[in-house]
Amino acid sequence: MGSFAGFEPLDRGARGRPAQAFDRWLLALLHKCLGDAPVRLVLWDGTDHLPPAHPVATLHVRDRKTLVGVLLDPDLNFGEAYAAGRIEVQGDLVALNQAVFRALQHRGYTAVPWARHLSLPLGRNTLRRSRHDIHHHYDLGNAFYRLWLDRQMVYTCAYFPDAAATLEAAQEAKMDYVCRKLDLRAGERVVEAGCGWGSLAVHMARHYGVSVRAFNISREQVRYARGRAEDLGVADRVDFIEDDYRNIDERCDAFVSVGMLEHVGPRNYRALGAVIDRCLAPRRGRGLLHFIGRNRLRPLNAWIRKRIFPGAYPPTLRQVMEGIFEPWSFSVLDVENLRLHYARTLRHWLERFEGAEGEVARMFDERFVRAWRLYLAGSEAAFATGWLQLFQVTFARADRDDGPWTRAGLYEGPRRQA
Repeated sequence: MGSFAGFEPLDRGARGRPAQAFDRWLLALLHKCLGDAPVRLVLWDGTDHLPPAHPVATLHVRDRKTLVGVLLDPDLNFGEAYAAGRIEVQGDLVALNQAVFRALQHRGYTAVPWARHLSLPLGRNTLRRSRHDIHHHYDLGNAFYRLWLDRQMVYTCAYFPDAAATLEAAQEAKMDYVCRKLDLRAGERVVEAGCGWGSLAVHMARHYGVSVRAFNISREQVRYARGRAEDLGVADRVDFIEDDYRNIDERCDAFVSVGMLEHVGPRNYRALGAVIDRCLAPRRGRGLLHFIGRNRLRPLNAWIRKRIFPGAYPPTLRQVMEGIFEPWSFSVLDVENLRLHYARTLRHWLERFEGAEGEVARMFDERFVRAWRLYLAGSEAAFATGWLQLFQVTFARADRDDGPWTRAGLYEGPRRQA
């Protein structure tokens, strides 16, 4: 499928002359920036800087340009250098990221002051821009994602009823969990915004007896989802529509969005709230938003925004409340944080990705492999350390009075129709 556009040719050889006094000063400065992270730093000639504690990994910097770049803008340039092979990591990449995240959190880090503007969500996610961004990530090819996702191609946080659950079982459990939170009943109408490869929509129709209209702007995903609905005999109850959430105008009993809010952008939250308001039926109307978020305002990593998820932004609960729920008087019924479930999900994905590394390299190139390895490893570390959160928020019309009396039904197992 071609190379990972935008990178210079990979050069693994050590570059430059022996480290000078200036380089050693830069190395000490980098060590200071990492705080108490137990990471050993090594320059291209073997010059190193050891942390006080036993290091969890060793980070090799191959040239002065890379060292300066990481110091000037670590959020962007660490990922660029790692993907290009100008930084190598000896040891556990997830443990390295966890150590750095914990050290930076301890220091109250948000971003390097002179680099913060690079990763703030300044632009509006217009229809055209959103299509471009979604195509960049989700239309890499179904064959690629099939290598490391579960059998149903669910690319969102799984739910592990117990730690030993397989990824397949945990994704099935997540879909049942969402359906129970929505209190779905046979014959109801559901609108799903951002449906991925269609697994949840098909699951709701097959097992809960509802009809679903699911919207997505990824052509690859919509095509796959339609075929799967046909194969499983629910095409008459599930309609996959290639269109943007802003164009949804369907009356429904339940509105659900799993993993789309991160791509909406804060400037569009009121627009999404307006869509939900015009869709939800009076009185019994309810919904669920499942999204990656933050405990406090902080931009998404600049390299992730540039190379992996352009246009993405993880909001705080306050931003979602103020932008989506409060203007339309929706009642928030339940808020749950599943970040540790996402860390475990990413561990499964990373293991499968590394098992398919050779095939991924043949599809793309080695640089692509390194970039996605860093993305998956860094994401696992971010959720494990609380750098990122995974929120599920259940809400309803303000005057709904026939919902579940307690939360017990969420944990009683599937209430499937078939």
